[in-house]
Amino acid sequence: MTTGTAPAPRTGLGRDVWKAATVVIVGATMSFLDSTIVNVALSALGTDFRAPLNTVQWVVTAYLLAVAAVIPVSGWAARRFGARRTYVAAVVLFTLGSALCAAAQDAGQLIVFRAVQGLGGGLIMPVGQMILARTAGPANMSRVMATVGVPIVLAPVFGPFIGGLLLHYTDWRWIFLVNLPVGAAAVLCAVYLLPADRPEAAPPLDVPGLAAISTGMAVLTYGLGSTDTGSLTVPLLCVAVGTALLVLFTIRTLNTAHPLFDVRLYRDRVFRAASLTTFLLSMGMYAGMVLMPLYFQDVRHEDPVATGMLLVPSSIGAAAATWLSGRAAERLGTGRTALAGAGLSLAAAVPFVFVGTDTSYALIGTAMTVSGFGAGLSVMPAMTTAFRSLDPQKISDASPQLSILQRLGGSLATAVLVTVLQRGLDGADGRPHDQASAFAVTFGWSLALAAAAALSAVLLARAQRRPAAPEPTR
Repeated sequence: MTTGTAPAPRTGLGRDVWKAATVVIVGATMSFLDSTIVNVALSALGTDFRAPLNTVQWVVTAYLLAVAAVIPVSGWAARRFGARRTYVAAVVLFTLGSALCAAAQDAGQLIVFRAVQGLGGGLIMPVGQMILARTAGPANMSRVMATVGVPIVLAPVFGPFIGGLLLHYTDWRWIFLVNLPVGAAAVLCAVYLLPADRPEAAPPLDVPGLAAISTGMAVLTYGLGSTDTGSLTVPLLCVAVGTALLVLFTIRTLNTAHPLFDVRLYRDRVFRAASLTTFLLSMGMYAGMVLMPLYFQDVRHEDPVATGMLLVPSSIGAAAATWLSGRAAERLGTGRTALAGAGLSLAAAVPFVFVGTDTSYALIGTAMTVSGFGAGLSVMPAMTTAFRSLDPQKISDASPQLSILQRLGGSLATAVLVTVLQRGLDGADGRPHDQASAFAVTFGWSLALAAAAALSAVLLARAQRRPAAPEPTR
């Protein structure tokens, strides 16, 4: 007979935790599905509104910029007004924005209403994570986040296909109308399943800083995405003004008592390299999400349903890599795992430079699968490396900064690459071979982004191996 202490039985998550998880899953599914569905509709939107791609791309870019602008406010709003109230307001705003998008009469209205939608969508996940953290506690957080992460992984898989079905059997307005019943369900779940929480004391919101960073990102993106207007005066002026506003934001953040977040984190070599890697990886990832549906529809003349199906391999690769990235990071370290993923993404970007009107779908599907796998294997490990390089108390400052870099990278890549593509399509004059060449040239720019991300990942892996320098005293 052996004696010893039997392992404690694994306790299940309490009812309150499951209620909170249900609320967050419904909201996250709605916002993540919407972001992937819209990409399939860009060609249809351009046709319906008789607008060029470099105008229609702002339907994606405006949403990303709005999300980036509101992320710094999420923690303050949850404390100032209560997490449940803020979450409900975010879902209501997202749903209202969806209704307005469906009613848009021209491209300009749709772009503005997408920004409204993004203001709500940008709050849903951060505030939802705060609700989960408070309800589940540190011991159960990893299990809960694994459950909540399911829609994040599955939305890119099913989103394009659902969008294709909606576009095939209805019209583009239904990609927004479908959010209305889901949004109503999310509000009801939040009201009835989440306990009421009291507002807490919150430091003053740095409104000038928020205005500077939000306006700076928007003006900079507009400038970089407007270089095909003939004159470079306005684009260069916008780039200069946007850059100046971001510099002013940094100066103010370093000198105000209550900054939006602590930019001194970039003094850490590993965090700096991880942030740059995250930014560049996001540029490549969002570029592919926008360019591939356009290629399938405009060059290969596939219908929306087929386009959605053709996009699935990339999402499957990303989902598989997300599942494996944790194990890979345990064996190789997060920095080397991010480097491996960035290397795969770089290799997968090469075939797209040679796409034509009859390029094998087997080759494209294989490259998309590898590209998705590389993205899934690199983005999260790069962000994890950033978090691990910091004192745990500073993670709350690091998380919104990395989220902003992801969205800013996506918006810049979308604006610039679609502008490059539009310039090539204008010169193609409807000739299929020349249209394919325009996409090949644009994919060349995407290849350059992948190379920059891989180089940054090399620097990240090297920085992680070196001993940290002592933190400067202030």
